[in-house]
Amino acid sequence: MDNRHAIGSWISGPRAAAEDMGVEFGYRGQQLGLPKEGPGSVARPGRRFAALFIDWALCLLIAYGLLSGGRAQSASNWTLLVFTVLSVLTVGTVGFTPGKRLLGLRVVAEGGGRITLPRALVRTVLLVLVIPAVVWDRDGRGLHDRLSRAVQVRL
Repeated sequence: MDNRHAIGSWISGPRAAAEDMGVEFGYRGQQLGLPKEGPGSVARPGRRFAALFIDWALCLLIAYGLLSGGRAQSASNWTLLVFTVLSVLTVGTVGFTPGKRLLGLRVVAEGGGRITLPRALVRTVLLVLVIPAVVWDRDGRGLHDRLSRAVQVRL
């Protein structure tokens, strides 16, 4: 007996297979009480990656130009430090980094409102570790957002 359709292919994944069999998961953010589309909805992965790329490039320029003394080898370590400080301070105070603001994204607490500085610190440390950021839940939130009880939404 061939049961491959029950677990999905490596391309579509088990969620697509379950949806084909009639399981209803709802839209991303529904469990959090967020709208399906428009302002306040869960941010899509493409925008989030682009914002991360913009922030990293900005931090790389700052690290290379101001902190590494023009040495490319030490710029990467400084970039990580600058990124950590930038992310904690900006997300913990105004709710977005420069890249997120340019792309119309904001980090908010699960119940709405601003994320606190300690939660922004937890979120950033987990983001810097990378692995928690690539493990997502059904709402499209990375583990770093889930553990810090935050969600990235559209402005």
